[in-house]
Order: sequence, then structure tokens, then C-alpha cells
Amino acid sequence: MEKEKLDQIKKTVEEFFEKMTMQVSVIEVVCENSGKTENIETEEKKVINISIKAEEPQILIGQGGQTLFELQRILKTILIKKTNEIFYLNLDINEYKNKKIEYLKDTAKNIADEVSLSKKEKVLNPMSAYERRIIHAELSNRGDVTTESQGEGQNRSIVIKPK
Repeated sequence: MEKEKLDQIKKTVEEFFEKMTMQVSVIEVVCENSGKTENIETEEKKVINISIKAEEPQILIGQGGQTLFELQRILKTILIKKTNEIFYLNLDINEYKNKKIEYLKDTAKNIADEVSLSKKEKVLNPMSAYERRIIHAELSNRGDVTTESQGEGQNRSIVIKPK
């Protein structure tokens, strides 16, 4: 993606939060390609990573990151209309997502070790599809445990089982 479009994205994000009367600083706007899509044109998938620093991040992040994910969804719609480009948007506020990912990975490893030693399955608390995906991916290469999702809707959780 051209620098002009990235600058346009940054400006739009700044205006968006200004209209919300939230004081934020857009730290960086980066475009990366994440492989090929499955359409006929074999176009690369673009991911726009936007990192923001906020004085009151808890208001923008919300409980369990729910507000952050909704802000991301709204911003993506606005930005796609403004730029006429299709991309995935990854909005992170005060490195919340990065810290959450590290926490989930550490938790998954610790519980998998516990399951491997005790030979007893462990059911994790319900979590979003995004969080479950991180845990499944983190434990996918382990030979001593398996993971599966169970439950429905907001009560969907992961079960870590010994092999």
C-alpha cells in the first residue's frame, strides 16, 4: 500500500478518536502482506496494523477487549470506504492485544504442562474465537496434548486433553 494511503489512514484514525473526544496518539500505521488469498487473482491479503497510545485505555479497550474489537470493526468499515482498498485491520491500544496474546500463550503452555503431567483434561474458561485460535495454534505442535473447542456461543471454551 502506498505511503499516501497509509498517511490517509493515520489522519482518518486521528479524526475518528478526536470526534469521540478521546485523547490518543497514533504511534504507527503499518501495512504487511500475509500470504495469498484463495481467489482467482491470487491477490495478497493486506493487514493494516495500527498502534495507538491512549491516556485512558480502559475506556477504549472495555471488558475483555470487547470495546476494542468493536472500534476495530467500525474503523475498518470507515477506512475501507475512504481508501477503496480491501484489508484486514488490526487495531491495538497501549499494546493490549500483544500483552493478551503473550498471556494466552503462557497460560496455554502452563496448563498443557499440567495436563501432560496429571494426565487429566482441563477445561478453560469461555473465550472469544480469536482467543481460542491463539491457544489452539500455540499447542498445535505439542505431541503430549490435544485441544478442542466445546460449548456454544459465548460459553464456547477449550478443553486441553492428554494424548
